[in-house]
Amino acid sequence: MTKPEPVDVEVAGGLLRVLVHRPEGEPTLPPVLGLHGVTASAMSLQPVARGLVSETLIAAPDLRGRGASGQLPPPYGMGVHADDCAAVVRALGLDPVIVVGESMGGYVSIVFAAKYPELVKSVVLVDGGIPLPLPPGVPPETILPLVLGPAIERLSKTFRSVEDYLDYWRPHPAVSEGWNADVEDYLRYDLTGEEPHLRSRVSKEAVEGDFADQLTYPEVIADSLASLTCPLHLIRATRGLLNEPTPLLPEPLVDSWLERLPQLTVETVDDTNHYTLMFGERGAERIVQAVHAIAGLASGD
Repeated sequence: MTKPEPVDVEVAGGLLRVLVHRPEGEPTLPPVLGLHGVTASAMSLQPVARGLVSETLIAAPDLRGRGASGQLPPPYGMGVHADDCAAVVRALGLDPVIVVGESMGGYVSIVFAAKYPELVKSVVLVDGGIPLPLPPGVPPETILPLVLGPAIERLSKTFRSVEDYLDYWRPHPAVSEGWNADVEDYLRYDLTGEEPHLRSRVSKEAVEGDFADQLTYPEVIADSLASLTCPLHLIRATRGLLNEPTPLLPEPLVDSWLERLPQLTVETVDDTNHYTLMFGERGAERIVQAVHAIAGLASGD
């Protein structure tokens, strides 16, 4: 697969970087908008793009405050990301798109589809997008380290070299067993600065702002999800962000939304965690297959 083309799209406050994977031949699927997680970047969509680029264009933005969009200012939050996504889709002339939302990208996908239904054909959610019940009155800064662990801790650290950064991640319980070239490429892309003072390109302010937004306005995601009429497909992992046996999206919670949304379908990929579902070969393959299936469903085939 050739390297993606970096494209800058004008949004509120500056330029949003988008990695565009263009097909060599005539597209046979609708274009795909790929949205990453809360401390991630567009490079987390690389495994999925590799599986789809022979059939369609994939546009993966570095969401505001991440990657090459790290310089974009606040405000943050799902609604702001949704507005940025609309700018991307319109600037690249992609509407309507199939949205693939990984982790926090799933929640952005839901709000985006609700705010801009004319731009969205269907949505594939990857271990995200279903509103999570969070403990009331607990500050986001208290919950964040417990939920994200090294992923949030790294934002306050500097690293002597690229290898030092890779070594920081190698023991991570969720990626150690599925370590591969895609993980390494993702981590290299995450770095900025000069040795021996390398650091992540993810803004801690952006992560905290997005997390606080979900805590403060949980009804935005729930109301957005309830309002959708387009086809929705959720892919779940069986384990959590730190490889714990409890999944991020428990089955009773998902079942409650299945009862409310007739257009929602759900599958669980056995023996995966929140990270290997996106970076592992089996997980990426299931996401690609889901895009094929939901494209046919949206077109009435």
